[in-house]
Amino acid sequence: MSEKAKLEYIWLDGYTPTQNLRSKTRIATDFSGKLEDCPMWAFDGSSTEQASGNDSDCLLKPVAIFPDPDRLNGYLVMTEVLNADGTPHISNGRATIDEDDDDFWFGFEQEYFLWNPETDLPLGFPANAYPGPQGPYYCSVGAKNTFGREIIEDHLDQCLDAGLNVEGINAEVATGQWEYQIFAKGARAAGDETWVSRYLAERNAEKYGVAINWHPKPIKGDWNGSGMHVNFSDSTMRSCGDEAVFTKICEAFGQHIEKHISVYGADNDQRLTGAHETESIDTFSFAISDRGASIRIPVGTIEDGWKGRLEDRRPASNGDPYKIAAVVISTTKLAYNSKGKSSSSKQPTGEPETVIITTPPPQTAAAQGCFPQASATSRTVKTAPSFYSFITHDFSRGPMAPLNL
Repeated sequence: MSEKAKLEYIWLDGYTPTQNLRSKTRIATDFSGKLEDCPMWAFDGSSTEQASGNDSDCLLKPVAIFPDPDRLNGYLVMTEVLNADGTPHISNGRATIDEDDDDFWFGFEQEYFLWNPETDLPLGFPANAYPGPQGPYYCSVGAKNTFGREIIEDHLDQCLDAGLNVEGINAEVATGQWEYQIFAKGARAAGDETWVSRYLAERNAEKYGVAINWHPKPIKGDWNGSGMHVNFSDSTMRSCGDEAVFTKICEAFGQHIEKHISVYGADNDQRLTGAHETESIDTFSFAISDRGASIRIPVGTIEDGWKGRLEDRRPASNGDPYKIAAVVISTTKLAYNSKGKSSSSKQPTGEPETVIITTPPPQTAAAQGCFPQASATSRTVKTAPSFYSFITHDFSRGPMAPLNL
């Protein structure tokens, strides 16, 4: 007797400025479980803001496949959206990746809120009121401060069962806010795994009558927003042992602020205010261990002899990981080829301010003596915080190697 398999085709719709996940099920007979045996499929693009009603067919091209952890004989098939003629649809962020290879490693720190559809507030927020202020919720334990753990644990198990390289989870700074970290090699693979993990988060939350809120600042006031910090490295960064290489990369990012911010997520200006562990959206900075900088140089990179990764803290929780990874690769390669002036020089009138933060934080003794000296061209000096408030990983040591904080 033939065996039936359920193939869940997943794609991104055409809504702007933030796309939504869509999916539908295809039944296959005696399916091999291999990507090459997933056929192209079509859908009604007029119902997803991707086509007009009189010419509505769009195509789904399978690009990655994972076992479906919540279905018998099920598979999750990540797809790209193509026009009817086979060309990439304008909404296809994966197709914007011009340069991709496994030499670039990415670690996304995906933050989000568990959201109560009935109160339109995060889990843990009483109706028509506010919980206690931030402080006790980060990495909390116990029903007084932790909300929705069973949902989070279920999602974690599903991601691991699907073969996604999730490296950790933790409760975040605000009430009902959570984070998971996901690692992959190559921009396309990083995007595939991040989008599928988001899909599983959304579908899993349905069972609990809860929504996932990816907005970078869903609660106004003195509450942290949600980001998707991107940790990245390539073989040069992982082996060079040269502070100048890291400085040059950071400076290149400072010379292309709009290029990055334009793909780092909608409404990110509400989150990147200079408060709540962010740099202002119109200012660029980089510093060692500073979670208020645009780019943080992890102390682990310093302690490993300037070998490791950088963390761009600007991407929003609703950003497209395909586009984020693509622009990170592009600017890093520009840095290697650039012979221009340092971004610490004065910017043209009207351009966003670039700030080079060089004051060393009071961190470990092993890191002392490794910090760059404040230069005459630095316009702003900040003192980096002496604490860690996010779970991070040392990607220079490969996957599943947490940084010893």
